[in-house]
Amino acid sequence: MEHQQIIAWLRESDQARLDKLWHDADAVRRSNVGDEVHLRGLIEFSNNCRRQCAYCGLRAGNKRLKRYRLSDTQIFACVRLAVELGYGTVVLQSGEEPALEARWMSRLIRRIKAETPLAVTLSLGERSEEELALWRAGGADRYLLRFETSNRALYERIHPPRPGIHGDRLAMIETLDRLGYEKGSGVMIGIPGQSYQDLARDIGLFGSLGLDMIGVGPFLRHPDASLADASRRAAIDADCQVPADDLTTCKVIALSRLICPEANIPATTALATVNKSDGMKLGLTRGANVFMPNLTPPEYRALYEIYPDKACIAEADDTHRLARRRIEAIGRAVGVGRGDSPNYVRRQAETAHTP
Repeated sequence: MEHQQIIAWLRESDQARLDKLWHDADAVRRSNVGDEVHLRGLIEFSNNCRRQCAYCGLRAGNKRLKRYRLSDTQIFACVRLAVELGYGTVVLQSGEEPALEARWMSRLIRRIKAETPLAVTLSLGERSEEELALWRAGGADRYLLRFETSNRALYERIHPPRPGIHGDRLAMIETLDRLGYEKGSGVMIGIPGQSYQDLARDIGLFGSLGLDMIGVGPFLRHPDASLADASRRAAIDADCQVPADDLTTCKVIALSRLICPEANIPATTALATVNKSDGMKLGLTRGANVFMPNLTPPEYRALYEIYPDKACIAEADDTHRLARRRIEAIGRAVGVGRGDSPNYVRRQAETAHTP
């Protein structure tokens, strides 16, 4: 799909044309990844972070946030619950935890792989190649690192680098590929200062990167973050500013499916937050095929507050039952097994047959 076509779809308001976009994305989803919706058990094991991201409630400068880190015992209680509920994957997620010890994480991954049939997805921020290689050797299957926006100036306004370190997330995604991870990335939609040109380039980049997982959601600012200054610096003409709403998010999901037909694409919690009644359904009927129920213990779940008023903070069993009902209500089935991306499976097979 050409760049200008993507922009046209992002700006589209005609309901009949949008209905065709939803239909085409859903058809491509069905023919490439099937009708199963795979559930990934999310474990937010630490809200400690060394970054100062201008939108995020976990930012190091937020002194009002009560910090936590789950013990091994608590994490494994969540892992066992994932197995009991029939999930094929656990997602270990944290802020960019400054005290996270690479060998501890490696031991945790090895234990999960030894004691359960689960795939392990990591979402731990920017990490060194040595750490990523250690975790891959320990059995980690997937890594999710959103590049947020391909507009570097905009990225640095909202996501200042660590002192003395200028992380290149696109280069890190290439490293993940080289190490054999199932690689995931994505963007925020409606960042103050984000133009339709920016977002269209982001969507095109999904295809260039050959992503196996694509996670997108609307930009949601935390009230204790420092976005006000960043917003003033990033101001653009109102007609060029991408809205941070559910409609635009669904357009990005649908376009992502058309450009990356074999990727796994979740209906994200952020989408369910801006549209609590229908967000999950809209995502799943417009190109998505994954949902991530939260298994974090309830007393900690509310403390993992990247943005306020987060959806899906009920007890894990309640979230699971609600997700299953909503999946079945749209005529889909809950997936069984790991649910690897067909894009990744094909790439691995091609690599294995390369002399």
